Amino acid sequence: MNHDLRDVMRSFATGVCIVSTYTERDGVRTHNAITVNSLTSVSLEPPLVSLSFRHDSEFFAELMRTGVVGISILGAEGESTARAFARRRPERDRALSEVAGVPGEATGTLLFDAAAWMECSLRDHVVAGDHVMVIGEVLAMGAREAQTPLIFLQGGFHRFELEQV
Repeated sequence: MNHDLRDVMRSFATGVCIVSTYTERDGVRTHNAITVNSLTSVSLEPPLVSLSFRHDSEFFAELMRTGVVGISILGAEGESTARAFARRRPERDRALSEVAGVPGEATGTLLFDAAAWMECSLRDHVVAGDHVMVIGEVLAMGAREAQTPLIFLQGGFHRFELEQV
C-alpha cells in the first residue's frame, strides 16, 4: 500500500483558524481571508508563530506586500466560517461581506468571532518545497474562556469536548 504525505497527515489532528491580510490601492483597503490548519507556536520570547502557504498563492503575495496577518483560532461554533473561507477567492470575498469581522487595533487585519486571536507582523519566511513557512511576531493577542475547539482530522471538521481532569 503506497501513501503520500497528504494521506499520512490526514491522521494528524490540528486546530482550525482563519488568517487575514489586506491590500491597499489608492487609499482603498481590500481584505482577504483564508482557512488554514498550519498554525504552529515557534517561540515564547519573543512570541513567534508560523503559518504555511503555497508559494504561488495570492494570499501569500498579499501578505508579503502588507507584512501583517490576523489569526482567528476557531472554536466548534466556527465550522461555517471555516467552510466559507476554505473556498476560492470570489466565494471568500462574498463571505467577507457576510461574516462579522473587526479590524485589529495593532495591524488593521480582520479578526473574526473566535476562541482566540492574534495579530502578527511578518518576521521572516522560508521557502520549503511547494510551500512557504511564514514566521510572524505576535503584536497583540487574546482568548475567551476555554471552549470546545474545532478540529480538522481525516479531511473533515470535528469537535473535541473538553473534560475537567
